Amino acid sequence: MTSSARVSLWTLAFCLSLGVSKSHFSIPMKLYAGKYNVSGRAGLTPLRRVTSDGNGLSLASDPTGTVNFLDMADNLQGDSGRGYYIEMLVGTPGQKLNILVDTGSSNFAVAAAPHPFITHYFSTALSSTYRSTGRTVSVRYTQGNWEGELGTDYVAIPQGPNGTTIINIAAILSSDDFFLPGINWQGILGLAYPILARPDSSVEPFFNSMVRQLGIPDVFSLQMCGAGLSASSTADPAGGSFIMGGAEPSLYRGPLWYTPIIEEWYYQVEVLKLEVGDHNLDLDCREYNMDKAIVDSGTTLLRLPVNVFNAVVEAITRSSLEFSSGFWDGTKLACWMKGEDPWRFFPKLSIYLRATNSSQSFRVTILPQLYIQLITDVDGVMDCFRFGVTSSSNGLVIGATVMEGFYVVFDRAHRRLGFALSNCAVSGGVALSEIAGPFSAADVAANCSGGSSKDSLLWIISYMLMAICAVILVILLLLLALPCRCRNGSGEITDESALVRHRIK
Repeated sequence: MTSSARVSLWTLAFCLSLGVSKSHFSIPMKLYAGKYNVSGRAGLTPLRRVTSDGNGLSLASDPTGTVNFLDMADNLQGDSGRGYYIEMLVGTPGQKLNILVDTGSSNFAVAAAPHPFITHYFSTALSSTYRSTGRTVSVRYTQGNWEGELGTDYVAIPQGPNGTTIINIAAILSSDDFFLPGINWQGILGLAYPILARPDSSVEPFFNSMVRQLGIPDVFSLQMCGAGLSASSTADPAGGSFIMGGAEPSLYRGPLWYTPIIEEWYYQVEVLKLEVGDHNLDLDCREYNMDKAIVDSGTTLLRLPVNVFNAVVEAITRSSLEFSSGFWDGTKLACWMKGEDPWRFFPKLSIYLRATNSSQSFRVTILPQLYIQLITDVDGVMDCFRFGVTSSSNGLVIGATVMEGFYVVFDRAHRRLGFALSNCAVSGGVALSEIAGPFSAADVAANCSGGSSKDSLLWIISYMLMAICAVILVILLLLLALPCRCRNGSGEITDESALVRHRIK
């Protein structure tokens, strides 16, 4: 093969590999969520339409229909320290399980084998409708992981929409640091988008299946009522509400403030700034969104990128008492004599979120009672507290520490999250959260999502390189189409340019 032909083929191979590698990492794909045939199951009556606010968001109960949001009120149990869970019936006949509600993952997974920290588990052998797909699956969380097999079965929620749904189920056969001492749940309900599902996005998440099969609106909302309660309290356990299909106005006060979901994998939002008391941290807004900023009911604390966390601690220490470093990093508790008010030493924390009108923002504020959290007492004499904020290496996470102050609406139909004051975020007659706005967002960058700007740059570079390759390919193909007629000394045309003899087999 001539050197020009070799160069042509090497260039072609380079451009093709470049195009493939760039498209693999940069070009978004439409993902098929999967479908099931449910015609053979009785009781799958589509739910009737519920009332709407005019924008497609279900707002009120429909007492005469099959959706009644008031029937779903108080269907959560648990607390911010161990998570909030809902009772479900899995399989035929239904086996009663408590399932952790988690907006930061996308698999519906239940214990399917004994474990020392759980009282019971889902027996696949006792369900006449369980079907194994023969696929293995594993999921790793910030804390803990599990492995198991994928299957399908029927699931009903006693305090949820009427009807039974065929759901993808991960039967957990082994785990590490996933089930913890003292928990009262036996599985996890991942409510995020299909792209996070494991082993791949063809595993349709629970809520997607419910929306498709029961016909409810693609909206759910959460009220988590553990604010100010000890994570070890059994006398007055926390609860909450998981409203499927809309929002229940009796559970919140005032208007709902909306922020866009900027990417549909986790519930990713855009944080514009943080304040400690009246002090603006004055960081580049991309610092707050470093890697990502998400809303995750399965995360206990407010997690902040390292630089942001350090700035918050520094700002708090300027107006608070001196504490050892162990208190700030979560390895030590701070204790006061019973009857003392430790919260008076700490300022409010505020998070500004971009509004659906991108030139505006609104502010969600938590009082110290939400992030200086009562954990236990010592001999009935002292109360001990932990710092409900921690550093994070993989993004800002608005977890239970913040969510307990608000009623949060996951309006997937309109790609937005709504925040309103929760009716249960009150202690001793004092509201533990505040919400205010709108504020101008003119003093922050047009795009605070560091990942998004990085992705945009990669897109531009990718397109430029692919365009250059396309031009080179066209030129080379034209050259290859015009055979080089090189003559030897006798005047005959050689076949040195012929690809037939020298083609790669």
